[in-house]
Amino acid sequence: MLSSWLELDGARERLREWSERAGLDLVHLGTEGTAEEIQDTAVAQPLIVAAALLTAEHLPATVPADAPVAGHSVGELAAAAVAGVFTPADAVALAALRGAEMAKACAIEPTSMAAVMLGDPEQVVAWLAGHDLEAANRNGAGQIVASGSAAAIERIVAEPLEGTKVRPLKVAGAFHTRYMAPAEAALRAHTAELAVNDPVRPLLSNADGAVVTGGRDYVDRLVTQVTRPVRWDLTMRGLASLGVTSTVELPPAGTLTGLVKRELKGTVTTFVPLKTPDNLEDVR
Repeated sequence: MLSSWLELDGARERLREWSERAGLDLVHLGTEGTAEEIQDTAVAQPLIVAAALLTAEHLPATVPADAPVAGHSVGELAAAAVAGVFTPADAVALAALRGAEMAKACAIEPTSMAAVMLGDPEQVVAWLAGHDLEAANRNGAGQIVASGSAAAIERIVAEPLEGTKVRPLKVAGAFHTRYMAPAEAALRAHTAELAVNDPVRPLLSNADGAVVTGGRDYVDRLVTQVTRPVRWDLTMRGLASLGVTSTVELPPAGTLTGLVKRELKGTVTTFVPLKTPDNLEDVR
């Protein structure tokens, strides 16, 4: 995952610094970690944020200083750091805390998530509510992620809403729901002492797709985000409203590029998912 990026100047040293803040060996995990190791949400979250921010430091100068930035779920921590709300080291440390606390919350009772493809979005949301499930991720492009008790997820996988396809997801538990309330409380206590700045570029929020101009406001949104839906559909519309016609997706890249391609077809016409350092030339 990170082997090729660690060949860039200073990247290995930077990741070692972030490893100390996260309390994890991110160098090992990002190069030699097993699938079982990195699928642990306590590991995956800081690893994802570190991967994004390692790359962000090497983006070419041709990327405009006022280009908007957005992240999906834990990706919002990386987005906030790119926008200068807090330091990259603080972002990785916060991701480690977020992942560890969400893992603890997942262990309280059996919960899960499933992707619901196709169907009318509002009908899908209502159908999920009827099963005591929440639309944790409204991703646009015909995809909603259901979240809640493991038993309820099993029921909708076995009997999908007519016109939809439902696929269970390999996750630790019901992210972005009331089940994550203990994690929200832990994050609120931690971020109360965090040094925060206002964004230096347009920074969009998963809560409603709006540009947030206050750093503390954005951090408060990051905290409540763990128990509330990710509105990536609104975030993409927010990007379109800002006149975005090209996107660069930081690692691990590919998924968000696919969503933008489908949802903003004809509006965003150039896409660069950064999978390896060779793709930096594509950005130029």
